[in-house]
Amino acid sequence: MVAMAKLLLVLAVAILAISMVESKLKETNNAKEQHQLERVNGQGGQKNGQGSLQSSQCPEQCSRRCSQTRYKKPCMFFCLKCCRACLCVPSGYYGNKGECPCYNNWKTKRGGPKCP
Repeated sequence: MVAMAKLLLVLAVAILAISMVESKLKETNNAKEQHQLERVNGQGGQKNGQGSLQSSQCPEQCSRRCSQTRYKKPCMFFCLKCCRACLCVPSGYYGNKGECPCYNNWKTKRGGPKCP
């Protein structure tokens, strides 16, 4: 019975440690993403002047932007992420990213465009 109690205690400690590590990883990823966004904006996290949308308008604008792609789910995911950060979605279905420098300059870890 004592062995079973010790095993349960070790298991509980292991689960707690795993949750703490996961939480720390999420915080680190959020901090990296925020740092990258600040670099893209070039204003210490302030929004660029071109950000004329409100975040509540992002779903509608991203639906328009992603309406002609075959890959709607990933397009919407990244468009919404970019729109909420930059408060801007370029006109049209493709291209025109020069209209939104924040949206245009946000890159993936590999250096490719993050925003569709």
